[in-house]
Amino acid sequence: MHILILGPTGRLGRLLVDEALSRGHQVSVVVSHEYRLKTDPKLLDVHEGTPLNKYTVSEAMKGCDAILSALNISRTSDYPWADLRTSADFLSLSMKNILEAAAENHIKRIVITTAWGVAETRGDIPFWFRWLIDHSNIKYPYFDHERQEEMLKVSDLEWTVVRPVGLTDSHKSKEIKVTLDNQPKPSLAISRLNVARFMLDVLEQNLYINQFPVVSEK
Repeated sequence: MHILILGPTGRLGRLLVDEALSRGHQVSVVVSHEYRLKTDPKLLDVHEGTPLNKYTVSEAMKGCDAILSALNISRTSDYPWADLRTSADFLSLSMKNILEAAAENHIKRIVITTAWGVAETRGDIPFWFRWLIDHSNIKYPYFDHERQEEMLKVSDLEWTVVRPVGLTDSHKSKEIKVTLDNQPKPSLAISRLNVARFMLDVLEQNLYINQFPVVSEK
């Protein structure tokens, strides 16, 4: 397939790019500056810009079969109270452009990642983590993830929203547990590498259409 990957310089996005290339897919990316890519730009169709620019997004989608998004609201560090790098509505504004550009380019399939604890899964996460969301800058991505999910739900796309639990940087390949409607109960961690592999599996095998799978490691 020819896949547009959004958020290709983030910790998950870099893995998505490498995993997609390793599986033989053609990959287009939108990136603020080409030098930020960890993958050789010669292996990619690179479009410099931002998903906040609809023209850039539409140009990057030309010829693509599907979209993978690892976009997130960025903070200056992993510290929960760190200042935001992006606006608090970055995800929903980007999704507006993604949906319009997908319609223009006749793309129907999209797989995005949000988080366990968004929307109806808020009651499923541990109490201490709900407190942290409510009392730190972590709340902004959770609120905006919910907004972009709602936009997808009323769209004409065939979407899958992957909601990973706590993310780690482990490079061990592990079996993934998929939770729907809080059954079975998820564990508390999954590596970004295994999320990337799961997202590619979902796309290649056309799994979980219009569903919100929570993913963790067994």
